[in-house]
This record gives sequence, C-alpha cells and structure tokens, in this order.
Amino acid sequence: MDIKLHLNATTTPKIRAYLQKSDKSDLELAEQLGISVQTVRRWRNRQDVNDRSHRPKKINRTLSFEQEYLICYLRKYFALSLDELLEAGRNLINQRARNMY
Repeated sequence: MDIKLHLNATTTPKIRAYLQKSDKSDLELAEQLGISVQTVRRWRNRQDVNDRSHRPKKINRTLSFEQEYLICYLRKYFALSLDELLEAGRNLINQRARNMY
C-alpha cells in the first residue's frame, strides 16, 4: 500500500491509530514514541488517521464568473491575440477590483 505522508510527518497512520486507541496518558505516549505531547493530543482529537489537505480552500487568484465572462467576451468579439487579451484582461480586472473598494 502506497502511503503519502506530509514531508514533516512524525507519525504514520498506524501510530496515529495506536494513539487514538491507547489508554495511556498523553505524556506517556509522547515519551514512548519520541514525539511531542502536542502531536499526541492532535491525533487523539481527530476522527481519522490521514493527513489533511495542505492546499488552500480558496485560491484568490482565480477569476470570478464575471471576470471570466469579460475575458471570453473580449476574445470572441475583438479577436485579440493572447498577449493582447492578457494585457487587456489585467488592466480591466485590476481597474474593476480597485473600483470595488
């Protein structure tokens, strides 16, 4: 089975499951496994043993529906080259974003 762990992970899913099932204290487990008490508590408070995603939940660099529509409109009706479209899109989107505040 191929397990992809976070690069700085100090535990494996097997150790995490052991942490969640154990009756020992947090300090005893930390000393036994050579990890911090904070790590023990973190995995005891979680429902699963897998790493969470480290990707942002919202990417702020994506276009809104209106911005995407504007770019498509410019491309279709003005037949701009990609370079021209990029420049026009940047100028219009930045100008509209500044006007919102």
